Amino acid sequence: MGITLTESAAKHINGYLKTRGKGIGLRLGVKTSGCSGYAYVFEVADEIEKDDVVIEDHGVKVIVDPKSLLYLDGTELDYTREGLNEGFKFNNPNVADTCGCGESFTV
Repeated sequence: MGITLTESAAKHINGYLKTRGKGIGLRLGVKTSGCSGYAYVFEVADEIEKDDVVIEDHGVKVIVDPKSLLYLDGTELDYTREGLNEGFKFNNPNVADTCGCGESFTV
């Protein structure tokens, strides 16, 4: 299945990479954190590690380590603006529950 991006997410990531002036894509992962167990982490990727999985959607490379892919498989990454708030939204079918603050999740 992999990971997909909405057109809005891809546009935002591409714009950021152009402004930054370097980077090959978005590194996406999961770390142990928060009250529910896991949290999403992401940063600009400047290189691809040997074991990384590279998924390309809408012209954007998403780089994921194999361990995180187990939790992210099937996820759609969106970028939304709601009023004064804007940011990435993870539509992850693997999530069983989220914490009250929305910062962490369980699978």
